[in-house]
Amino acid sequence: MIRIAIANQKGGVGKTTTAINLATALAACGRRCLLIDLDPQGNASTGLGVKTADRQFSSYDVMMGDATLDEAVSSTMIPGLDILPATVDLSGAEVELVEHTDRAHKLQKALAVEEARWDVCLIDCPPSLGMLTINALVAADSILVPLQCEFFALEGLSQLLQTVERIQQRFNSTLSILGVALTMYDRRNRLTEQVAEDVRSCLSGLVFETVIPRNVRLSEAPSHGLPALIYDHRCTGSEAYMSLARELLARLPAEELAA
Repeated sequence: MIRIAIANQKGGVGKTTTAINLATALAACGRRCLLIDLDPQGNASTGLGVKTADRQFSSYDVMMGDATLDEAVSSTMIPGLDILPATVDLSGAEVELVEHTDRAHKLQKALAVEEARWDVCLIDCPPSLGMLTINALVAADSILVPLQCEFFALEGLSQLLQTVERIQQRFNSTLSILGVALTMYDRRNRLTEQVAEDVRSCLSGLVFETVIPRNVRLSEAPSHGLPALIYDHRCTGSEAYMSLARELLARLPAEELAA
């Protein structure tokens, strides 16, 4: 199973939207996919139609050892896509994990048990660089960074890259950056074009060719508990995420996907 953390400590950059729709697109491409909601807000769970009342166990219970991955995972309406939902309990995990010596490895240990059940695991991280995000980066093989095309984007990215470097040095030497996905792309805005050019010149090959446009359908879909690809598969946002999924699959090691 290939594990990809979707992370950016800046909020409102399209992390959860990317996690939901990329997971749906990967399932549509025939991959068995697990989406782990590691954000206390639980928006990825809600966006896939998992009601709060139906979340008997959550990612919090799995990390704290109160439930197994098998007990906590729920199937979704999308064939081939399962979710480990989040609840507000996760907001207390940051404090509770401080007492544990293996606090950075909780998620990694939980995932090791069900290694062969899925082809790809996507981890939706909270908008911070706290213990939950660290757990995701320690457990992950690679990181995908959604980056909003706006003025302060590069500043936030440099902080995240520093964190990745520290994780590589201390906990996970094999962690790599899979790519940067430009989100909320507005072709009518000259600043968008300028930021995209700056990011591509700084990170060259790391930036995905596919850009995710600003799209009303992408914003509407979560309120219906549906991924945009189900809500309106013909909208520009859905088409962009399908294209991004194909590009992402091309970057993944073929032998691991086939395993």
